[in-house]
Amino acid sequence: MPTITTNKKALYDYQVLEKFEAGIILTGAEVKSVKAGQINLKGSYITTRNNELWLVNAHISPYKMASSQSDYDSMQDRKLLLTKQEISSLIGKLSSKGLTVLPLSVYTKGSLIKIGIGVCRGKKKYDKRELIKKRETDRKLQRLIRGKM
Repeated sequence: MPTITTNKKALYDYQVLEKFEAGIILTGAEVKSVKAGQINLKGSYITTRNNELWLVNAHISPYKMASSQSDYDSMQDRKLLLTKQEISSLIGKLSSKGLTVLPLSVYTKGSLIKIGIGVCRGKKKYDKRELIKKRETDRKLQRLIRGKM
């Protein structure tokens, strides 16, 4: 599964509790644009409308070779495809306090474009500092181990 893009800001600001895989409804030109890597998930989130999940604020650039995209909105909301059980589970988790559903990555699975979504809880500032400190100590240990070998 080649990954097209990841939402690094979401992975830094939020703790991922549970992950799901969803399909996404796109037009033909949008599919070509996404496969070319012209998608940005920064600032995007997932919301519910009429017991359906929608991807909001994801930017997909217009495909340059497409001729029929005169009134194209690159920030339009896009419907996500999940099973009824997954949708009801996510809606239940969205209603609990402090949890949100965010897009984590976009990747291809065969000829299909899939979006990895996660149920997330926001990190506090001290959690982020601890993560950075742990990462730095791990790097120092790896350097010492490589130096001795």
